[in-house]
Amino acid sequence: MSAAVLPDGILDFAPYRSLANEELAARVDEVRKQLGSRLLILGHHYQQDAVIAHSDLRGDSYQLSQSAAANDECRWIVFCGVHFMAETADILANGPEQLAARDGARVDVILPDMSAGCSMADMAAIDQVEAAWEDLAEVVDVNEITPVTYVNSAASLKAFCGRNGGLVCTSSNARSALQWAFERKPRVLFFPDQHLGRNTSLQMGITNDEMPVWNPHDEELGGNTVDAIQQSRVILWEGHCSVHQMFRAEHVHQFREQFPGIQILVHPECMQEVNDLADISGSTGKIIETVRAAEAGTKWAIGTELHLVNRLKSEHPDQEIHFLSPVVCMCATMHRIDLAHLCWSLENLLAGHPVNKILVDDETARWARVSLERMLQVR
Repeated sequence: MSAAVLPDGILDFAPYRSLANEELAARVDEVRKQLGSRLLILGHHYQQDAVIAHSDLRGDSYQLSQSAAANDECRWIVFCGVHFMAETADILANGPEQLAARDGARVDVILPDMSAGCSMADMAAIDQVEAAWEDLAEVVDVNEITPVTYVNSAASLKAFCGRNGGLVCTSSNARSALQWAFERKPRVLFFPDQHLGRNTSLQMGITNDEMPVWNPHDEELGGNTVDAIQQSRVILWEGHCSVHQMFRAEHVHQFREQFPGIQILVHPECMQEVNDLADISGSTGKIIETVRAAEAGTKWAIGTELHLVNRLKSEHPDQEIHFLSPVVCMCATMHRIDLAHLCWSLENLLAGHPVNKILVDDETARWARVSLERMLQVR
């Protein structure tokens, strides 16, 4: 079947919707065969199995971007993830050293579906963070605040941290990032995920009384008193992951009652009451490695994205793996990347009309790279 061509030369997406996955998969493989090592398809752990099957690399967002930046052969990166991940890939793959090695040639980063965003990242817009920074300056010295942004954030927020002496963190190195920050200044502004910030800070001996939550929609100091801000050590942004917000303490109690001996394994984006009850809390990578290292017969209830839990269940049939919620809970924006969008974006690329290119402007990329490089200094 030949796809309809629009006036600008781009293949119309509509016909792809009606194609069976078998045909889409065959056509994806054909493009991969023709483009060879010049094409690199990245698949985040939360992607659908049908999409993950075609990825050259599977991992978390920052790990994938780092691997892509280190690849000397690829000229096109197709990122099966969400928007902020593709931004990070563009920032790292098109840094000064990488461009120099390619004689100035850029690597195009493509997101198969531009509607694949992140609700958490959207909870902290750059104008909101800049406004909060100005409001904070009225009651404390912002020169004594280190801004720390979770990697699940827009490039503009990473650049804000770069300009203001801050850094990026991942769920696996959030504690090290906070330690780095406190070695330099007495206070941290942590965004956009309040739960990762709170759970990590609690492990470091910081109390909830020292962690006011900033509501960007409240014009009066984010809903806080002057005293609360002045007594703070970590100011948490009122953001969260819609997936991990679904897990509840009662789910933990129900699984422990129903399955004696079961272990609770959760992501630190879960709420404090869930994180506190868990046997193990860790990043996506830690969750995967924990299950891989477990003995046959181990029972788990895992609190993270549904596709990943189901994949772990399939890959480790010798263990008993459950999803830690009675409610189906998947990342809806991740789910928007399907085989139809992947095939459409790849065939447009092959036809010489790349779609959905992610391009971070030079100034934003420069400062975002600074905050990412600072992150690499911490372990």
